[in-house]
Formats: sequence, structure tokens, C-alpha cells
Amino acid sequence: MSMMNAVGWFDIYVNDLDRAADFYGTVLGRPMEPMGDPTGETQMMSFPGDMGAYGAAGALTKAPHAKPGIGGTTVYFSVEDCAEQEARVAAAGGIVIRPKFSIGEFGWVCLCQDTEGNLFGLNSMK
Repeated sequence: MSMMNAVGWFDIYVNDLDRAADFYGTVLGRPMEPMGDPTGETQMMSFPGDMGAYGAAGALTKAPHAKPGIGGTTVYFSVEDCAEQEARVAAAGGIVIRPKFSIGEFGWVCLCQDTEGNLFGLNSMK
């Protein structure tokens, strides 16, 4: 059995899928992609991704069995310079919780809240 990275997929739970897709599309500068759900019980929009590339792909998910909110898992999006995406958060309807700060040899992080109340991070090496 080969070694795998710990995360293979993520869902960010939302109340308003269109609002959340607009928010992340604006902040990350890449539109969300429509995605079907084989169970038929959830609505999903995926982040643009390549399943063969390093890192995990994921989706915004509106589901009857889960709700958004602070205090659960935090997803960190890898970007070139997190200050660039941080600057888009407020105009897109979110809140910057902790502006860009150093995490030493691991680069820089910014913590934000999306339009649905979820905490998320932006991570960059510069």
C-alpha cells in the first residue's frame, strides 16, 4: 500500500450555495464549477482542481445533514500571496478575522470568515 496525503477531499457546508460560490470565486479569482451529487440529496459547486495534482480538491456543499459555522475544521487555500486574496474578502461579503501573519518557515497565513459563517485560511510562501 502506498503512502497517501491525509486529505483526499473536503466539503465546506453552506446555507446559500450561489452566494458562497460567488464569494469564493471572487476571493480566489477562479469561478466555481457545477458538480452533480450521486445521492441527489445535496447541491454542490466544486473548486477548480486536478485530481492528479498535489493537494486536495473539494466543494461547497448544501446538505440537509450538515450546517456551516466556526469551530470545526479549517480549510487553508494555497495561493501565491495571501495578501492579494485577503484584499478581496470584505468586498465579497466576508470578514478578515486575522490579517496576514508569518508562520515562520511555512510562509504566511490569513484567517477569514466567509458569507456563510465558516472560518477559512489563505496560505502562501510570500
